[in-house]
Amino acid sequence: MGVAWSACYGTLGMPRGSGWDRISGARVATFGAASSDKRWSARNEMKNPFMARAIELSLENVKSGRGGPFAAVVVKDGKIVAEGTNRVTSTNDPTAHAEVVAIREAARALGNFELAGCDLYTTCEPCPMCLGAIYWARPAKVYFANTAHDAAKIGFDDRLIYEEFQLPHSRKRIPMGQLMREEALAAFQAWEKKHDKVKY
Repeated sequence: MGVAWSACYGTLGMPRGSGWDRISGARVATFGAASSDKRWSARNEMKNPFMARAIELSLENVKSGRGGPFAAVVVKDGKIVAEGTNRVTSTNDPTAHAEVVAIREAARALGNFELAGCDLYTTCEPCPMCLGAIYWARPAKVYFANTAHDAAKIGFDDRLIYEEFQLPHSRKRIPMGQLMREEALAAFQAWEKKHDKVKY
């Protein structure tokens, strides 16, 4: 660990040679929409036991009432190392989406904040928050079942968030304003000077 991001990762921040560094910027820009890319199409894949497990977890989550109809598993070396289901309503945690929960559990199980060599199987295309978490965790690949459009049809529509990304702070649905930048820069400067920092 501690190696600069750009040294080990491609322009999109994913492991070189994993396939992610060959995906065009256009593919990433449309991650929130259904993809017709046959390389990633579930229709062209045989039934996958890891995705099947994630789907099973999502159904159990609905029946139990613990959260939304989403689940994810993290796989390394052909074995599931962590599972996660949506726990937003049962834990009163708006960040407890299935992918985030699975990433947290996997990082804890592996003792590492990077999921190098891992694959993430999720029952739906990741929302913007989960997509950000995925990029920070840096798994090798992500596989999804339902599309963002499928999720929107049952009330989980992320289009507003994608639209908000394009707006200046003053025009966002939740207005944002900058305060005390000069004072806050002190922590950044301290980080830059810290010789024993652990980069991530």
